[in-house]
Amino acid sequence: MTVDPVTVEIIRNALAAAAEDMNATLIRSAYTPVIYECGDCVVALLDDEHQVLGQSAGLPIFLGNLEICTRATEERFGRDAWKPGDVWILNDSYLAGTHLNDVTLFGPVFVGEELAGFTATRAHWIDVGSKDPGGSMDSVTIFQEGLRLGPQKLLDAGVPVHNVIDTITTNVRFPYPTAGDLRAMTATIEMGQRRLAEIVARFGLATVRAARDEIFAQTERLEREVIRAIPDGVYRAEGFLDNDGIDLATPIPVRLTVTVAGETLDFDVRDSADQTVGPINCGAAQTVSACRVGYKLLVSPDVPGNGGSFRPLTVQVRPGSVFGAQAPAACQWYFSHLGLLIDLVARALAPALPDRVAAASHGDSMIVMYAGVDPRTGREYVSQEATVGGWGGWQGSDGESALINNVNGSLRDMPIEVLESRFPLRITRYEIRPDSGGAGQWRGGNGVLREYIVLADCTVSLWFERSVTPAWGLFGGNPAEPPAVTINPGRADEQRMLKCNGLHLRAGDVVRCVTGGGGGFGAADKRAPEAVRADVLDGHLTAEHAQVVYGVH
Repeated sequence: MTVDPVTVEIIRNALAAAAEDMNATLIRSAYTPVIYECGDCVVALLDDEHQVLGQSAGLPIFLGNLEICTRATEERFGRDAWKPGDVWILNDSYLAGTHLNDVTLFGPVFVGEELAGFTATRAHWIDVGSKDPGGSMDSVTIFQEGLRLGPQKLLDAGVPVHNVIDTITTNVRFPYPTAGDLRAMTATIEMGQRRLAEIVARFGLATVRAARDEIFAQTERLEREVIRAIPDGVYRAEGFLDNDGIDLATPIPVRLTVTVAGETLDFDVRDSADQTVGPINCGAAQTVSACRVGYKLLVSPDVPGNGGSFRPLTVQVRPGSVFGAQAPAACQWYFSHLGLLIDLVARALAPALPDRVAAASHGDSMIVMYAGVDPRTGREYVSQEATVGGWGGWQGSDGESALINNVNGSLRDMPIEVLESRFPLRITRYEIRPDSGGAGQWRGGNGVLREYIVLADCTVSLWFERSVTPAWGLFGGNPAEPPAVTINPGRADEQRMLKCNGLHLRAGDVVRCVTGGGGGFGAADKRAPEAVRADVLDGHLTAEHAQVVYGVH
């Protein structure tokens, strides 16, 4: 069956709009600020073969693998497991690839008695019953990280499966907001089911499938055309994580080999480290996603992602490595080596694509998490937030300052007003960190300084990364400054650290976090003096740094 181009475009945009409706449902209905303020979530529509039909903006590291969840469920229970009105839940790190806090819900879409596709959503839950509130920076096994759910029904033909829901709510520290987020995600699945059914009812399932085939074919042709323009060859890059959070003295190598052959691209991470004792491991599904993100950022960012996007790509993962974790490996901070891997894609392909690559970004989520009892309410709380930093410069442009890292895409940092109203914390400084970006003909963006005063006794947990391999420059550009965290700066009890788990703080203690910048692109002596002076006036550089690094007064 053939479909005219106008109908194809209408269906393409209808599917994208349906995904946006799902995303709006989730954001507007969620109970916790990590979802409704920060946007730590994603949604997608899939066809009956588990291929992406439409997706909303969200975390890129989630978008590449929601289909893994529906496919794994079907492989385990068979095609007949799908029934109208069903909603399933899954958070198993070795299947979904993420940590247990990232919970995926999905459900089938039926038109009459025929399976037309699936809807799926994933969101971060503030607590899933780990040994520490919100999550542990020092876990050494998956069993310390919380409730682990293989694929199982949450709604059976539209009827809640109360024993599963009760199991969840009795195993988390915050049952009320967790149940609220669960209902918001369920409503999101049901919204997607309705929207996809409406599209099928309007055009007919045969027409929608024919349009899908054309959309996928168009996308695949565009992707292969772009890859053919890359010179054939084998390209390599490596970097190091600071440590695994347990053995703080041993960096963790991440090694990537990219092979370009005609119109195909292969990513090979098998030479990277074995899975570690500490929680920096991930399931292979997330490794595939990270390679896809690195590819899309560099090779075809303007081509929308769908089931045809990644057909020219293959990913080689070694079971038992940090990228192919096996039970009982800890996976709580699964994303640090994925962010490094994404940057390494650009570093590896820089010789082949000098006009497309960017220098490295600050590279990690830089997590700050407070936990305690709020004296205003008498209730336990957990505050979780990612911290922004600098991105790398590239041919023709400086890097951006104060952006979330490349793993997290449209994730937002926590607004000060929300943080101070919801938790016993006060932000005393939040500002650009001048001179933190790498110097270059096009300089790297700057990181930020964010300073907290805790208003009540609590604990703080930190996960700051990329000091061993800070954001590197390309083509003569300088590396950026690494991150740093200081507890009670300038006081007799001052402490400096990048990672900690449940460090006890007393009311009045200060936590000062600074994030790294992005790497520079091109030699610093090629930067126009007027651009340097403008940076000083704008606060991106200090006058001293401009003189020492650029030789500009």
